[in-house]
Amino acid sequence: MRDFLVMSVIVPWAMVAIRHPWIGVLLWVWVSLMSPHRYTYGFAYSAPVAMLAAGVTLVGLLFTVEKRNPFKASPVVWFALLTLWITLSWQMGLDPSGQFSQWDKVIKVNVMVFVTLMLFHSKQHIFCLVWVLTLSVALLSAKGGLFTIATGGGYRVWGPPGSWIEGNNDFAVATIMTIPLLRFMQMQVSRKWLSMVLTLLMLLSAASALGSHSRGALLAIVAMTTVLWWRGGRRVRNGLLLLALGAVMIAAMPSNWTERMETIETYEEDASALGRLSAWWVSWRIAQNYPFGVGFDITSSELFNAFSPYGTEFGQPVAHSIWFQMLGHHGFVGFFLFAAVWVSTWFVAGRLRRAASARPDIKWVGDLGAMAQVCLVGYAVGGAFLQLAYYDFPYYVMAIVSVAHAWVKREAWQTDRPTPGGWRSLIGLADPIDRAQRFGTNAAGLGAAMQPAAQLGQGTGSPGPVRARLDG
Repeated sequence: MRDFLVMSVIVPWAMVAIRHPWIGVLLWVWVSLMSPHRYTYGFAYSAPVAMLAAGVTLVGLLFTVEKRNPFKASPVVWFALLTLWITLSWQMGLDPSGQFSQWDKVIKVNVMVFVTLMLFHSKQHIFCLVWVLTLSVALLSAKGGLFTIATGGGYRVWGPPGSWIEGNNDFAVATIMTIPLLRFMQMQVSRKWLSMVLTLLMLLSAASALGSHSRGALLAIVAMTTVLWWRGGRRVRNGLLLLALGAVMIAAMPSNWTERMETIETYEEDASALGRLSAWWVSWRIAQNYPFGVGFDITSSELFNAFSPYGTEFGQPVAHSIWFQMLGHHGFVGFFLFAAVWVSTWFVAGRLRRAASARPDIKWVGDLGAMAQVCLVGYAVGGAFLQLAYYDFPYYVMAIVSVAHAWVKREAWQTDRPTPGGWRSLIGLADPIDRAQRFGTNAAGLGAAMQPAAQLGQGTGSPGPVRARLDG
């Protein structure tokens, strides 16, 4: 039954994607991140659904007239250079033929990110991608949060089998990255019930992250919460509320969770922590001795015996960090390009915040930039303790920020006007006129107060203040 249910969703949308390839991107993101077919027990479990989604999208891309230049902002340039360097590093590595499958997996993700950048350019595209991207993980997080509550946190939460985030630590970091994007979605919707649902998803996602027993996720939550608290108003009140909420959630966790978190302070006595330090040292030494890196695999006992002071004493020799993973895999150049992608994304997101402060009628852009930055904080801190350097979620955040930057740069709010009503209204794309009528507010008067008179209603044949608020 599950198999037919999943395929009844995937196949029709795949057919639509041939004519509208941007729909195919959404299908790919959903299948790639949520892996719905992995929750079946029959033919759909091993069906090549990701290949189907990518295939129909690429076919549609060949014939559509909607494709545009993907190089919309500086992060995309760094991302392209990183992709080229990864390929060169793989070819110059220790075992190119043995590592082909991993390169193939990574390059498929990167190609689809570029396809996204070619096909997405409107506010509607941005909102749809944010919703699909976020809910693909958040719905799984909600399931994990309910499991944590039901079991009192006594068991670990794991991700979809066979996915990038199958491990408890990986799934925890993916989970916390959804929280700021859920908050962005909540800031755009006008229906109270939907806002409450998104609040519930945020709380369950936090519970799921705690239920993973991941120390890196706990540090990432603290870092993200600190950024949100610092940027928000009423710091004393909000700080006390956050501390109280955190204390309640932590107090509800079992003793084995508390004991594991306490090892953050006593890492020198914890074999897992010492294993990470050993792996980081090995990555550093590999980068010093192999300018191009060694490719996608630094787990060989030969490398660890050569460079680690402990050998393989502390278990599987893996990098345990996105930063040291990239350093060991692709050398100092790869590390620099990887860091440049995220640093440039941070600054572009900051420019979105400043653009919105200058034009209140595109406030959503500022909300997106702010929450994208918080998401990057979670990835940078949580990812410092696990291997998710090639995970596609943060790269789609980069793509979203880049598309939004291009949207602002070309002043698309003057022509990009989603049709009000229906599903567009549900996800926050409603025309402000419709919102004003629903809530009985004087949107026209507010728009007039926000915009210079010379900019209002030029050439529209309609009252000027309405134009000023079309993308509010």
